[in-house]
Amino acid sequence: MIQEIIAYKNIVDNIENLMNKSPFKKSYIIEQVGIPSPTFYRKLKTQTFSADEMLSIAKILSPEENFRLELKQEIEQGKRDLENGYFITHEAMLAELRSKKLI
Repeated sequence: MIQEIIAYKNIVDNIENLMNKSPFKKSYIIEQVGIPSPTFYRKLKTQTFSADEMLSIAKILSPEENFRLELKQEIEQGKRDLENGYFITHEAMLAELRSKKLI
């Protein structure tokens, strides 16, 4: 747990450098995170972003990593759905689409 906290602290300490090196403008990050601009710059200066705000920023700065993480989560959810019987056969899906006149 201590290593994770130290890693998080290092990210917080370097978040402005990470933003400056990213292809995204700060105005875009501010818009996506949904923090008022003055609040964003105050938090950036004082390094007081909440964990949720840091997560939102990280998702913007690392879109490929975010995509992989979301994909893994969706695959795991799909496995759980399959194990619990929450699925529909191909034939049943075709029948449903035909009944709705979508195919």
